[in-house]
Parts: sequence; structure tokens; C-alpha cells
Amino acid sequence: MSAPRRAKRFLTAEQKYDLWQRMLTGQITTVQAAAEAGVDRSTVMALRKAARDGAIAALQASRPGRPKADRAEASELAGLRAEVVRLSATIVEQAVELAALRGKAAWG
Repeated sequence: MSAPRRAKRFLTAEQKYDLWQRMLTGQITTVQAAAEAGVDRSTVMALRKAARDGAIAALQASRPGRPKADRAEASELAGLRAEVVRLSATIVEQAVELAALRGKAAWG
């Protein structure tokens, strides 16, 4: 018979970050991190990949210099675009309704 499976162990974000930081600085190896956390080595490898991908995505999103009011402007612009879409839909609905009313009046 095979050995019984052990229960899944879930690591908190802080635990994952601590393991990743210590592996990155060479304080512990992947095998040591897995043993310390009580998880499989593949879990630690997935953690390393997720941390690397997240770091790369964050670095790609960052821009040099100080952030300006661009975020506020972008938020306002998004709100205004949503308002334009809503008003356009309302105008179309009213045009259809007006055409239907005028058309019925011409029938009579």
C-alpha cells in the first residue's frame, strides 16, 4: 500500500515572501525551504516562478520619474468615457422610440 497523503499546507503571503527572499539571497536552498515550510519542492518552485513573474510585471509597469496627476486624469477620463457610452445608448433608445411613434402616427 502507498503511504497516506499528508494534509495540504497553505502558506501565508508573508511566509512565501520570507522563503523567497531567503532563497534569493542564498541563505537557504529550495530543498531546505520546502522542508522548513512542510511543502513539496514543486510548491517552492511554483512560488519562485510566481515571485519572479510578479516582480517582472511590476518592473515593466513602473516608469521613471515621479508619478503625476496622470492617475487622477486617467480615472476621470475612464468615468467620462463610461458616461459617453451610457448617453449614446440612451440617445439610440430615444431615437428608436421616436421613430416608432412617428411611424404609428403616419399609419392612422
